[in-house]
Amino acid sequence: MAESIGTKLRRLRTANHFSQGAVAHYLEISPSMYQAIEAGERVAQLKHLEKLSALFGFELSDLTSSDADVLENMLVCAFRIDGLTCDDLRQVASFKEIVLNDLKLNRILNR
Repeated sequence: MAESIGTKLRRLRTANHFSQGAVAHYLEISPSMYQAIEAGERVAQLKHLEKLSALFGFELSDLTSSDADVLENMLVCAFRIDGLTCDDLRQVASFKEIVLNDLKLNRILNR
């Protein structure tokens, strides 16, 4: 059975050693709202999914993929450092966005 988006987000968050509170703060939402997203009780807004894709290093289309290898590839990019501040999370997200954009550009140029 394919994992839900919330389950995938939980796996990505825990692989990166981020607390729900830290991710919620990064997204500028309440911890209970983020907890509900992971639990599948709320649907994440597109702006939050875009920020999560930057933070965890995945393309939005990967989040809905039923291919188990896609999630495993997303987990490879886990940034395992404890005690990061919200500003640190923004910098990690910016770096991962640069890497993802470079990968996309290389795919386009190599077609």
